[in-house]
Amino acid sequence: MCALCGGLGGGDHWTDATARPGVFSNAADPLQRRRARARRIASANRVLAAYAMRLADWQGSAYILTTATGKRAMVDDLAHLWTVAETLAARPCDPLDTALLARLEASDG
Repeated sequence: MCALCGGLGGGDHWTDATARPGVFSNAADPLQRRRARARRIASANRVLAAYAMRLADWQGSAYILTTATGKRAMVDDLAHLWTVAETLAARPCDPLDTALLARLEASDG
């Protein structure tokens, strides 16, 4: 699918919902939604750095995943991120790898 068709696609994915007290809603304040999306991207980038990749926002409707060598791919939503990352990296990318999580926790402290 081309980037334009992806941009014109259907409704939001649940991973783009913004938390409100007791409710998940996509109708939240646009600024709140952008901030929440930026936090999700920052969190993903902490993990993706271990695989020499970076995630960026694309017009608030999709993401662009880039490798250190310049390969790029559109990612519709965070549910598809790791599948696309593994394709670009040509190797498994496990965000729940215990060694990776230990390194991330150690860097927090």
